[in-house]
Amino acid sequence: MPEPAHPERPLTGGGADSAEEGRGTRPSPPAMPLPATVDTVPDGARVGVIVRGELDLDACQRLRPDLLHALSRSAEGLDLYLREVAFCDCSGVNLLLALRRLALRYGKTVLLRTTSPAVERMLDLTATHALFEPFEPHESEDVPAVGPAAGGTTEQELRTIVSQLQRAMRTRPTIDLARGILMSVFTLSPEAAWEVLVTASQNTNTKLHRLAGHLVDTVNGDELPPAMRKQLANAVAKANKTRAAGSGPSVPPQGSA
Repeated sequence: MPEPAHPERPLTGGGADSAEEGRGTRPSPPAMPLPATVDTVPDGARVGVIVRGELDLDACQRLRPDLLHALSRSAEGLDLYLREVAFCDCSGVNLLLALRRLALRYGKTVLLRTTSPAVERMLDLTATHALFEPFEPHESEDVPAVGPAAGGTTEQELRTIVSQLQRAMRTRPTIDLARGILMSVFTLSPEAAWEVLVTASQNTNTKLHRLAGHLVDTVNGDELPPAMRKQLANAVAKANKTRAAGSGPSVPPQGSA
């Protein structure tokens, strides 16, 4: 009996079964971006803010009003929890910086309590992590409390600050002491002194802790670099002009009418 012209079962390379197998091996579609969300948790004088999702330009524009509202409701500032942020670019860092600058105008703080690897990477690339570290003793620390509220700084405390600056290069007491110098020399408020430091740091492209270190060194007779001295003078003049004009940001301080 002659063999059939075609096999009873189709070959693997064709037919409906092969189409089904091909569909099973197709790559999965790319995952959709995670929408950014904000949850706020009042915590006494501060407000905890939990951010989830991806911090790109569109997300930051949507979240900005909610963050400003949380800041205006707080008495001392915000504690940010960013552990669940899956993506962060420069827009996210710019939002954090804008939030911090507004907080400083009213004597408040914006602190990072937890961060994700994506956020850590952007903070490291932009050298801005130290700006969101506590500069007031909200937690128990071994760092001496040095600054305008300390009522004076001993020689041993200054040596401790210099040692920490050399080891970590992000010394909170040094930045606080630099603010105290500006407050004393130019009769600035704490908020204005911080604004001067931040503005001069940005305009000279100098990390804040380095600028503070140079300013502290002037106490021992060292001179500021010319460009840094010029930008500090401009920032002080701007702060005095703002104070004289009585201008400020649109968000009112806590408790205002």
